[in-house]
Amino acid sequence: MSTETQDEADDLEERVSNFLRRNFPQIQMHGGSAAIQNIDRETGEVTIMLGGACSGCGISPMTIQAIKSRMVKEIPEIEKVNADTGMGGGGMGGGMSPSFPGESSDDSDEDEGPQAPF
Repeated sequence: MSTETQDEADDLEERVSNFLRRNFPQIQMHGGSAAIQNIDRETGEVTIMLGGACSGCGISPMTIQAIKSRMVKEIPEIEKVNADTGMGGGGMGGGMSPSFPGESSDDSDEDEGPQAPF
């Protein structure tokens, strides 16, 4: 039984790895990387870390959103995807999560808008 459970976990990790390789070759072509940090088969949660050039890239929130929406559709066992660029600290509360125009994470009336390099 233990061996069967391990085989299932290995199969799920293999499918998640294949998903990343198959759907996001541009991440690697642009100097970025995507790595599986954790897979919880019980809850169906996967944690992905984007690194390399993704850490400072202005479109990494869109990449994260694409990973989240596509992975849960393609891999039935996955119910939730946590993805991050690893840019912690610096006033962001310990981690960076995607934000989009019009979204607000607090009740502040002040909207600074996106901080883009262009």
